[in-house]
Amino acid sequence: MSKFKSPPMPYVVERLDEGRAVRIQWEEHGHVGVYPARFLRLACGCAACVEEMSGQQLLDPATVREDLRILGVRLVGQYALYFAFNDGHSTGIYPYERLLELCPCDVCVARREREGE
Repeated sequence: MSKFKSPPMPYVVERLDEGRAVRIQWEEHGHVGVYPARFLRLACGCAACVEEMSGQQLLDPATVREDLRILGVRLVGQYALYFAFNDGHSTGIYPYERLLELCPCDVCVARREREGE
């Protein structure tokens, strides 16, 4: 069950700084999060990055470049975003709800700390 009142929907999605980050504005006048490319790559939940049965991370963070960039962003239906990275990785789908849960803005980080996530 979702912890959000209604399914989150991005209103604006744009690459920033030549793909070093992506800015997502949630709803028309809502929350804005800026997600660094490397942060998103490390959060990938695809089968190549996370073992499907155990949930154990397979991706070694040391192998992900610091200067990683997002080459492209696409909508996946009405529930997720797809990112293509310049390290060749392009198999992850990032559901909107998960992206909002991961939001790196100060407000969301403080909320997660309060909630003990």
